[in-house]
Amino acid sequence: MKTILLFLVFGMITQLADSQFSKTLFNSYDNYKFNEISSRRFKHAELIQHLGTIKKSLGDLVTIEQLGSSAENRSINLLSLGTGKTKIFLWSQMHGDEPTATMGLLDLLNYISKNKNSSEVKTILSETTLLIIPMLNPDGAERFQRRTSQGIDMNRDAVRLQTPEAKILKSTRDRFDPEIGFNLHDQDPRYSVGDKGTVAAISLLAPAYNVEKTDNVVRTRAKKVASELTLVLQQFVDNHIGKYDDAFEPRAFGDNIQKWGTSVVLIESGGWKDDNDKMFIRKLNCVGLLSVFHSIATKSYERTSTDVYENIPMNTKNLYDIIVEKATITFSDGRPSIVADIAINKEEVHDSTGAWWKGRVVDFGDLSVFSAHEKWNGIGKSIESSLIEMNDIVKIDEVKNIFHK
Repeated sequence: MKTILLFLVFGMITQLADSQFSKTLFNSYDNYKFNEISSRRFKHAELIQHLGTIKKSLGDLVTIEQLGSSAENRSINLLSLGTGKTKIFLWSQMHGDEPTATMGLLDLLNYISKNKNSSEVKTILSETTLLIIPMLNPDGAERFQRRTSQGIDMNRDAVRLQTPEAKILKSTRDRFDPEIGFNLHDQDPRYSVGDKGTVAAISLLAPAYNVEKTDNVVRTRAKKVASELTLVLQQFVDNHIGKYDDAFEPRAFGDNIQKWGTSVVLIESGGWKDDNDKMFIRKLNCVGLLSVFHSIATKSYERTSTDVYENIPMNTKNLYDIIVEKATITFSDGRPSIVADIAINKEEVHDSTGAWWKGRVVDFGDLSVFSAHEKWNGIGKSIESSLIEMNDIVKIDEVKNIFHK
């Protein structure tokens, strides 16, 4: 009885310590954020420069190894930290236009460099070995596109291994045989959480390794890690965490790496109001990962119930960027005016002058069942129908001025 009581007390103390560590990371983020990168549109050459800065600050705590090269001969690198038995494998930017986690990885590396002597960092580095591949698809990042320069979606190349980038990921996993892995992606910032209509800031998945979606030791461990990560993030973005569909995809890396014996958690960086560059989501990646590293190092995550993960609401698509509510729509040809809601989504455009945002009208009518990052009051205000026809490109500021007079 005393042994059980001591175990429970120890578990409570560890959970409290983990929670306090997460809060400290969140509240002190500006002190260790990697400020050299402030836009999500960065390329391989910039990343290499930043890795050089990280290497100087971390010194012998990190080794950087070139694993190979992309189809266009850009280096793909592995950062290794720690001497612990538990190996944690992370890879980011498998899709070239999904850079949020890469920024978060630079932040967490900078945290480690600035807090080398803290008890938490010492525990992480003595009990785990971190194996990090930032920017797995540098050719895609160069173009800010999902696919590789050969036109392949790398996350559908886990079986055929046609691309050099996919071969590097597979061979690195096989070489180290890590216990836990994190597959780091971005998702559409308009995903919402269940039927709540709140934006999904982060979505998680412990991928299935077979069609039946069976739970074995490997997948159960992934669910426990995902549960622990959920508890961390709920402190800061409660009701903004979704769960990705776990239908088995036989060509995907997450599903196959789970099958090959590494417990994989997919982290999808979603959206947040007024955060087009996902800087807040970047912060969540950093805080969440560092917190979970510590939980893995202390093995406290093993006491976390998989029910936490199972009870995460599913990702849904009930969200627009902007909804103008109950605007009066007039028609120049004499048709009677109507009252309708207008949904506008932002689309990023990138050209030689830089990146900018345009709006597109994507829905029209009674949109009362949908949510939006922004809702504008259109009651008593009129707009000519020719300005907001379906699928038309609109100037967001011009439309906003109509409804914010």
